[in-house]
Amino acid sequence: MTDYPAAAVQTGHVEPVPRRVRGVLAGKTIVDSTRAQYVWEWPYYPQFYFPLDDVLSGVLTPEDEIDGPARRHSLRVGEVEKPAAAWVHGDGAVLPGHVKFAWDALDAWFEEDEQVFVHPRNPYTRVDALRSTRHVRVRLNGVTLAESSSPVLLFETGLPTRYYFNRTEVDFTHLVAEPGMATACPYKGETSGYWSVRIGDVLHEHLAWTYAYPTAAVQPIAGLVAFYNEMVDIEVDGELLPRPRTHFSQ
Repeated sequence: MTDYPAAAVQTGHVEPVPRRVRGVLAGKTIVDSTRAQYVWEWPYYPQFYFPLDDVLSGVLTPEDEIDGPARRHSLRVGEVEKPAAAWVHGDGAVLPGHVKFAWDALDAWFEEDEQVFVHPRNPYTRVDALRSTRHVRVRLNGVTLAESSSPVLLFETGLPTRYYFNRTEVDFTHLVAEPGMATACPYKGETSGYWSVRIGDVLHEHLAWTYAYPTAAVQPIAGLVAFYNEMVDIEVDGELLPRPRTHFSQ
């Protein structure tokens, strides 16, 4: 049991994508589709499957490897070649005549004209950033790292609530900046800063982050700092929350 909503669909679910989806490699749009399908290969988020007619001609080359009803293909644009970058699905597949690309094989993905990071957005995932007057305190090994009575609470389907603090409410004497460290989220954008936490002689890596320019849907978290619930102790209105067991995501 968790205290936050779980994923809404099961593996194998298929739904049409109502958005225009484009993928770019080496400056060329190699797939441009308004007929893509969502396919849930696991419950948390779907993959895009595209009709072959929506893929730029000549960029796919079949390889010897066969994965069930799908054959692996390499992807080539000019001098740029990506082996095992796509799977073309044939007879017996859920969607014969469709292709799935390895997300990281392409340089950029767009839903309509907005860039999307990490993986396709799940249409059943909701993300809300709400201002609150609940009293929230973050501690690690008895040391207070942040405390606020005006946090922003971020609610995201399938993840524990994240608590965002104004920078004046964070004790930066314990935070150690991590230049070059960054992560991305399909719903919130790319992080602009990361910190480890030093308590005494012990450095706890990758505990806090910020988004300077989050997506419009979660604009209230811009510039605020959050900590991984999984790695710190969080009290809300005086009640210590259990540390969640999740895959780590902001």
